[in-house]
Amino acid sequence: QVQLVESGGGWVQLGGSLTLTCIASGFDFTNHAMNWYRQTPGKERELVAAVATHGHTANYAAVARGRFTISRDNSKNTVYLQMNHLRPDDTAMYYCHVIDGFKDHWGQGIQVTVAS
Repeated sequence: QVQLVESGGGWVQLGGSLTLTCIASGFDFTNHAMNWYRQTPGKERELVAAVATHGHTANYAAVARGRFTISRDNSKNTVYLQMNHLRPDDTAMYYCHVIDGFKDHWGQGIQVTVAS
């Protein structure tokens, strides 16, 4: 079955950086676009960044553009989210996501906390 395992979250101060990692299994990773979402309590989950199958095309939410970079290593079935210039409003649970078999699949989520 599809498994997405996130790591790399944690606590960081204003202006700091973190890199999230998602290791995928159970599906043909090379042929699937991959996404990072985030969610804060009381709000809907929002798309942060998406990367196409080959890794050369990426799209970002306005809040992430210019600060975050999504990338992937198809040889390792891994997708990354490099986050720079972090702000307190980036504090959220971050989720790796893929659509496979017309179904949404999510990782367990990883907490990112940015202190001011």
